[in-house]
Amino acid sequence: MKHRYEALLVLNTQGKEDTVKEVIDRLESEFQKEGAQIEQVQKMDKRPFSYAAGPLSAGYYVNFVFNAEPQSIAKLRTKFKLDPEIYRQNYQRLEEKKEKPAKKMVKGK
Repeated sequence: MKHRYEALLVLNTQGKEDTVKEVIDRLESEFQKEGAQIEQVQKMDKRPFSYAAGPLSAGYYVNFVFNAEPQSIAKLRTKFKLDPEIYRQNYQRLEEKKEKPAKKMVKGK
């Protein structure tokens, strides 16, 4: 059964700021290869880290909202762990989207 997930990826774009769009397109295709259906991609721009824990002082944040099987999350995590352009990754399961019932119109007297 597919569940709804959110993936926040921090990209290492140091020295390659002009290739961000190509990297995001490649990541989208990686999600789709694992059977994920992407609902939304938010490009949240480059942001500085609150403290530098490594060689980077800033990263390009991208948020993916998608539907996928639970076992595909582990595959994506290991695949992206080996990718040098991904600095950090975080996955969270979201609640299923609930369709809101149509509001009833009250007729005036």
